Amino acid sequence: MFQIGEALIGQGSELAHVDLMIGDKTGPVGQAFATGLTQLSAGHTPLLSVIRPNLPPKPSTLIIPKVTVKNMDEAAKIFGPAQAAVAKAVSDSVEEGIIPKDQTEDIVVVASVFIHPDATDYNKIYRYNYGATKLAIQRAMTGFPDIDTVLEEANKSTHAIMGFKVTRLWNPPYLQVAFDNPNLEFVLAAISQIPKSDHVIIEAGTPLIKRYGVDVISKIREVRADAFIVADLKTLDTGNLEARMVADAAGDAIVVSALAPINTINKLIEEAHKTGIYAVMDTLNQPDPISVLKQLDVMPDVIELHRGIDIEGTEHAWGNIADIKKVAPKALVAVAGGVRLDKVPVALSQGADILVVGRAIAGARDIRESAEQFINALNKPEIDQFRVMTDF
Repeated sequence: MFQIGEALIGQGSELAHVDLMIGDKTGPVGQAFATGLTQLSAGHTPLLSVIRPNLPPKPSTLIIPKVTVKNMDEAAKIFGPAQAAVAKAVSDSVEEGIIPKDQTEDIVVVASVFIHPDATDYNKIYRYNYGATKLAIQRAMTGFPDIDTVLEEANKSTHAIMGFKVTRLWNPPYLQVAFDNPNLEFVLAAISQIPKSDHVIIEAGTPLIKRYGVDVISKIREVRADAFIVADLKTLDTGNLEARMVADAAGDAIVVSALAPINTINKLIEEAHKTGIYAVMDTLNQPDPISVLKQLDVMPDVIELHRGIDIEGTEHAWGNIADIKKVAPKALVAVAGGVRLDKVPVALSQGADILVVGRAIAGARDIRESAEQFINALNKPEIDQFRVMTDF
């Protein structure tokens, strides 16, 4: 047996976070147990859990403090409420059948326990650590979470301590608001008026990037920390370098021109994926984007069918979305160039995943109202974040 569990319970300085391993005495967990008990380190002295002095639980459980213990007051929180809480949680898990009673002499538990130095309430320390340990054991013994749960929830959840959400594009359609106006003060004020939504993308347009460089992404983050930000560089050369620049600036996606050499596009996509950002291929002035896609070693994450501002009198190039998705079935398809509110149903019906809107929102008299109209037209409900945070 080699099972792993984790749980976080509580709030404030008494918050409890427990990571643990459960396994056979003769296996890697047993080895870790013996090593931890015999190879001590300053400030992280392992200790056996006990329900009370002279009464350890079965299976035997080793507690390892996560936070460096600097004085006896901090030590007392470990050698007291936390020690007792972990032991009682292990004992109750056996009594309730979570840990099979007939295995208690054959297995051991190694629990890593977090106690904040500012924690003062022993009652809460005990209760939170009991709950976290009990839940971590249950999760370990049942193999929680299964891989389907992980894949389903990975893009929905937000780490509470981070303080912001990293948005991924997993639930189209999306509204991408493009800011081409090279007036940073105006852009930041406009972005602050865009309603917060799981289905809104912010684009730092090419003129804006040209004037302020990729550092403008950091300025946008100051206004909207959890935004998905696309840097529209329309890269034509040095694809890997420019992808790295956008990633280093904390952008979420970089745009490469479909007119760039195939090798440049390949390098940009590879570097983007290496750094964890999206690669967008903009088809502006490329009459046959499908032929470009067929030459690539790896597909871009987004293919943007783009009609430029200077040629908005021509027809939209949205008719071949289905053909593009046959070549790149996992890619999202964006449509850009003169997208108005009345065109939203048309674009969605033809298979568009992202609607790139510029002046219809950024140039509107009431930016918030205009953005809300487009968001409502997507007809896509928000993710229930409260459910995600409490479901487990």
